[in-house]
Amino acid sequence: MQAKIFHQSSWARSSRGTPIEMYKKTHSRDGKATAPILFVGGVHGDEPEGVRLAQEFLKWLSEAESKSPEAILHSWILVPCLNVDGYLRNLRTNDNGVDLNRNFPARDWSPEAKAPRYYPGPQPSSELETQALVDLIKIEKPRLIVHFHSWEPCVVYTGHNGKNASEIIAGNSGYTVHEDIGYPTPGSLGQYGWLEHQIPVVCIEEKEHIRLDLVWLNFESGLKKLMTTDFET
Repeated sequence: MQAKIFHQSSWARSSRGTPIEMYKKTHSRDGKATAPILFVGGVHGDEPEGVRLAQEFLKWLSEAESKSPEAILHSWILVPCLNVDGYLRNLRTNDNGVDLNRNFPARDWSPEAKAPRYYPGPQPSSELETQALVDLIKIEKPRLIVHFHSWEPCVVYTGHNGKNASEIIAGNSGYTVHEDIGYPTPGSLGQYGWLEHQIPVVCIEEKEHIRLDLVWLNFESGLKKLMTTDFET
């Protein structure tokens, strides 16, 4: 009998006390659990495209794990929406006005921000949402981190060995793959994952304000291939 997907409806709490969900499924190879791929949506609350992609991906994962679990080669963890309060209010930041993607305790964290919407917080990892994800990364030791955003359409990887996964994820979307987003992101999830743990991090940037029913269509083939194909990191 195949194990069910593990679901925590209150895996963590936001700075406002709102529950944050997490889903997890472990797969084994040669009797040993494989290192998971960590997927995170909704780091920025005003990017509904990322949350929608996470939700659609979870729907496919649930169906695949039920019908053909042997086809899924990698353990996975999915947080559909990290910044639940920002998402509910359509704000980039969390309830404390902190940009979670500048609040991670990477060695390049900076207290400076070019605009209020990029406020990194009073100190690294000051926010409960950030702390929860940092703890999860330390405990689970994922082989790859993928987070879902929206801006200008592209797929960006941090850490040279994330290129292969990025190209798989881009799939037939037509979106370009880059090693750098083009501007500094101190204290971001990408910088934290790579600089502190040498975990490659892939950032999916869907087209901002695209119709939400198109988001999954753009990345369906790439994400399916990622989960059903052996790849190197």
